[in-house]
Amino acid sequence: MEQIELIVTAECNGERLDKVVPRLFSNLSRSAVQQLIADESVFVNGALSNKKTSVKENDVIILEIPEPKNLSVEAEDIPLDIVYEDEHLLVVNKPKGMVVHPAAGNYNGTLVNALLHHCGDSLSGINGVIRPGIVHRIDKDTSGLLVVAKTDAAHKGLAEQIKEHSFTRIYNTVVVGNIRDDEGTIDAPIGRHPKDRKKQAVTDKNSRNAVTHFRVLQRMKGFTFLEVKLETGRTHQIRVHMAYRGTPVAGDVVYGDPKKTYGLQGQCLNATTIGFVHPITGEYLEFSSELPEYFKDFLRRYAQ
Repeated sequence: MEQIELIVTAECNGERLDKVVPRLFSNLSRSAVQQLIADESVFVNGALSNKKTSVKENDVIILEIPEPKNLSVEAEDIPLDIVYEDEHLLVVNKPKGMVVHPAAGNYNGTLVNALLHHCGDSLSGINGVIRPGIVHRIDKDTSGLLVVAKTDAAHKGLAEQIKEHSFTRIYNTVVVGNIRDDEGTIDAPIGRHPKDRKKQAVTDKNSRNAVTHFRVLQRMKGFTFLEVKLETGRTHQIRVHMAYRGTPVAGDVVYGDPKKTYGLQGQCLNATTIGFVHPITGEYLEFSSELPEYFKDFLRRYAQ
């Protein structure tokens, strides 16, 4: 068992314990923290806590992290497009339509199933039995690059860079409509949609800051081809921000018009470039992928 000690900062004063811990320790999701609390593995100033416990500045939180359980997720021989690999991590180019990790309705055919076959036991256990090695995610219908941690040390180092916004993430997307400005920044907080719990929205209620930078690459017939750089990494951030400004991602039936798919199966969005400092060697690494065929075909169909 591993013990993690956290000190509550001033900005977290008065907030619920299950919200504060993921902010102070980004390796754990809120649901994972709630499970630890239910398992009586979270203490505040030495006392057992519950998820509704409020914390104060300088409170000491102790997390007791159990040893990783044996994986119940099956390894599957699914081809992987591996861009880079060493003994600490690997960078994978995920195809459109592949789910990153098992969840309700998708327990097979995921990236994790493929990784278990490729890596065997060499995946970090920080995110538990369902998400071994997964440091960050991209949506099922978003294609492109993501980094996977083989060791806990690599996982912690990568997660810290994401938390500090020093992790480079550049996407390409096509949005519906004409963006007149050649470049710009969307700075609008994102939180759970007030009426649809499966969606995110720009909102001031229970939200976190979200910043997206964009640059126009090409103006098309009814569309705009963009390069988008994330400063923060909120759930569905690009899709939510683009829809918020009235130019939803083409093919996005969740945040755009569900009746207009433009011949796409899901959003036209690709994680094209990622860059980070190798958590073990200290070397800066950056990788870029070629746009997938579905994306290039869309560009050809709607080019001016």
